[in-house]
Amino acid sequence: MTGSRAGTHADGTGRPAGGRGSRGAARAALVALLAGLLALTAVPASAVAPPLSSPSIVAHFDLAAGQQPENIAVLPDGSSVVTFSFARQVARIDRSGGVHVLATLPAPPPGTTPPPLTGAPVVTGVARGYDGTLYVNYVAGSADLTGIWALRPGRAPERIAALPPGGFPNGLAFDARHGYLYATDSVPGTVWRVPVHGGAPAVWASAEPLSLLTLVGANGIKVRDGAVWVTNTDRGTLLRIPVTRQGDAGPISTVASGLTGVDDFAFTGDDGTVLATLNVPNEVALVRADGTHTIVLTAADGLQNPTAVAVRHGTVLVTNAAYFTRVDPNLLRAHLED
Repeated sequence: MTGSRAGTHADGTGRPAGGRGSRGAARAALVALLAGLLALTAVPASAVAPPLSSPSIVAHFDLAAGQQPENIAVLPDGSSVVTFSFARQVARIDRSGGVHVLATLPAPPPGTTPPPLTGAPVVTGVARGYDGTLYVNYVAGSADLTGIWALRPGRAPERIAALPPGGFPNGLAFDARHGYLYATDSVPGTVWRVPVHGGAPAVWASAEPLSLLTLVGANGIKVRDGAVWVTNTDRGTLLRIPVTRQGDAGPISTVASGLTGVDDFAFTGDDGTVLATLNVPNEVALVRADGTHTIVLTAADGLQNPTAVAVRHGTVLVTNAAYFTRVDPNLLRAHLED
């Protein structure tokens, strides 16, 4: 509309009027050029694919304050708990995106040897117990702080299990049936098992499929259907470790491979399908029980180095830490179709 008026005479006849035609042509060319530039710089359209739909950002976090969400647990009321890795914090995110810090873990004493991988203390995995207690892994670099911590309502955070300060406790899972916590250690490539009420940790599984190749070995972890499931980031694999009748680790099998940069994962239902976050590629993959997988979310949907995923009652929540993009750490929500 505006462009057509620029080259029209004041009486509306369309005859040239004192050079306005040339100015109109120039203006039209400028509009076309700007439209082309906008097309090149515009945010790409959503790439969401079934069974996910309607992705949106629930909350944006403060990158400068270290609010880079590493892991997530969903609460019964639909809110969620996330670990803010470099802030050393555990926070509840309400359903409207409000941030409520529940605890900040103590800083290591001066002179502490920095932990591996990050070079700075970080809070990593989180799991929720049947009584509402929150359990988190703390990578501190110091022997008096590194390990599994419990956050009980109305009480100060308390370390319930010490883990080696030279390791990197990462994923954390709660086995409600047997009363254990399982924690991956990404440096030696092991799975630790600890009684839920605390005590001496034991190496439950340690084998080549869990080991690192260059940087990060065993990472995400879940307990389901008589087995412990683990991702290996370096190897791009999803592994299944059966729990024997004696409670020991059975033979490790590879459920899926080719999951570049895989971090955490969550089951979508009873058929063995999982959603897995692929950190560096900025993707979420749908991994089927037969090991095949497709991409269902990308950076076009708001992913910023996704670290973890949770599924509850048809809702999918994805934490985005922006470790490498350094842009907009956030919490993304999508709908899971039946």
